[in-house]
Amino acid sequence: MSEILVLVDHADGAVKKVTLELLTLARRLGEPAAVFVGQGYDNAKSILAEYGAAKVYVAADAELAEYVVAPKVAVLASLVQDRQPGGVLLPSSADGKEIAGRLAVRVGAGVITDAVDVRDGFVCEQSVFGGGTIVQSRVRSGVPIVTVRPNSAAPEAAPADAAEEQVSVTLSDADKAARITDRVEVEKGERPDLAEASIVVSGGRGVGSGENFAVIEALADALGAAVGASRAATDAGWYPHQYQVGQTGKTVSPQLYLAAGISGAIQHRAGMQTSKTIVVVNKDAEAPLFEIADFGVVGDLHQVVPQLTEEVKKRKA
Repeated sequence: MSEILVLVDHADGAVKKVTLELLTLARRLGEPAAVFVGQGYDNAKSILAEYGAAKVYVAADAELAEYVVAPKVAVLASLVQDRQPGGVLLPSSADGKEIAGRLAVRVGAGVITDAVDVRDGFVCEQSVFGGGTIVQSRVRSGVPIVTVRPNSAAPEAAPADAAEEQVSVTLSDADKAARITDRVEVEKGERPDLAEASIVVSGGRGVGSGENFAVIEALADALGAAVGASRAATDAGWYPHQYQVGQTGKTVSPQLYLAAGISGAIQHRAGMQTSKTIVVVNKDAEAPLFEIADFGVVGDLHQVVPQLTEEVKKRKA
């Protein structure tokens, strides 16, 4: 059974959920082999083993942390050339897609980005045209390199040995061209990460202003949810762009997605339509998002959402 390399997405050893999803997908295709680049492996080993990593290639040289994506490309390229794996899976993040593209050029392989499923034979499903069409794609030359959107698969535990193997690479001058000169730690709030949250409350143009997003945040806090926003809201400067949900933002697939004041343009639907339960609040009964909603309320969100927030707080009291 061929190894399937999975690039571990982590922050100082704290493994992100998308990696567990990739390990779950890798078990369908071969023997999962995680690739850990950076510091903090001791913090990651147990969870990688829990979710099926039969082997973990660890590249922990301190020098690798000084550069941007090139060291990860170098490590993966070395493994692809030496181990001849059945394929490589990476998260479909900005870094993940850049690594995939660089790796494909370096090893002479085909690459598929933004897959939403990967099946036997590395047949990939992609959601295109704003989620309106599903296509199947397959790499025809070299080792398949595929980036997968977060929340495309449910992580499933499958304990394995996670045998550790140290890997070392020599970086070229080109690999060292982009150096990290400073790091600023982003202050995290108490809300869950948007891409990994089980409940998401999003606001759109109907919220009306940045100040009015306090209504959305209050409901999110009552539910223990993450806050999202439509492209219209972020473009207007009402909420930071890193919270945008949609084709050009983040893809989410929570258990509950509550959209308030979002009409449901296809760009937004592409980023949330796989949510398990969708609740829509909009004063326009003809809003397109009602077409995919499980529950809908036609009404002014500034009246409906505060009432819902109070009711949630009462039920939790």
